[in-house]
Amino acid sequence: MPILSIQNVTKRYQDHLAVDDVSFDMPRGTILGLLGPNGAGKTSLIRIITTITQADTGRILFDGEPLSTFHPGQIGYLPEERGLYKKMKVGEHLIYLARLKGLKHDEAKRRIDEWMERFAMTEWWDKKVDELSKGMQQKVQFVSTIVHDPKLIILDEPFSGLDPLNTKLIKEEIARLQQKGMSVIFSTHRMEQVEEICKDIVLINQGRKILTGSVAVVKETYKDNIFEIKFSGDLPAGISQLEQVVAVSEQSLTFRSEQVSDANSFMQNLMNQKVMITGFKEILPTLNEIFIKLVTTTHE
Repeated sequence: MPILSIQNVTKRYQDHLAVDDVSFDMPRGTILGLLGPNGAGKTSLIRIITTITQADTGRILFDGEPLSTFHPGQIGYLPEERGLYKKMKVGEHLIYLARLKGLKHDEAKRRIDEWMERFAMTEWWDKKVDELSKGMQQKVQFVSTIVHDPKLIILDEPFSGLDPLNTKLIKEEIARLQQKGMSVIFSTHRMEQVEEICKDIVLINQGRKILTGSVAVVKETYKDNIFEIKFSGDLPAGISQLEQVVAVSEQSLTFRSEQVSDANSFMQNLMNQKVMITGFKEILPTLNEIFIKLVTTTHE
């Protein structure tokens, strides 16, 4: 049973159709990338899932049940627009938010202490939120998102404001939580980030779902049959003029071949001509390249 089932969901704001008949299932225990450019409808869909707003049409099942106002207690949501109270102290703020999610004070304190130790935040307990940097506030809000062990975690642009070290830390925690069995929606317009941590994706544009599936299958489906050969020394004369050759740079050649067997034959031909091959791989498209291709095709 999927942790989340979106079924023909539509949401309109006056004359703007923000979510247009979107359907997909989210497998339990996976990290799902919810992708699309700014304004695509990602945040509108998230607000419906978290019951902040309601869909105009369609329905959502959460853990097999029709979505209700009971379910946000089982969801951890880190919004793109951060929402901490600036004058509260970090420790009391985290306890307050954990209590809102149903934890008793002592249990909330125990869990928060563990997370603050993990994130090297123990000295922040009595600091006011507005004394922290943007990145430090982001770590506090991340802890508030997951402290109640939700079934579903929704992260909307979670790396905004983080330096590379803390970005790496949060990525590792996302992977660890998924390994514990939690389900994670990672919403972003930065498609290269999704390739690092997500197994499955849903790609939306102008409110409509245009692609869904596992990252590996999607990239395999939309590949252009481009291969790269790394070599040392010089290439035989005329190789760069061959029709299948896409580009030649220093110690690297890319070419197109519809069949892997033909690509192997091309490489073998170079070896027969005494070219020293140092590397060979198929170049799969990035999610950003796939998105551009799909959107361009849609608008033609």
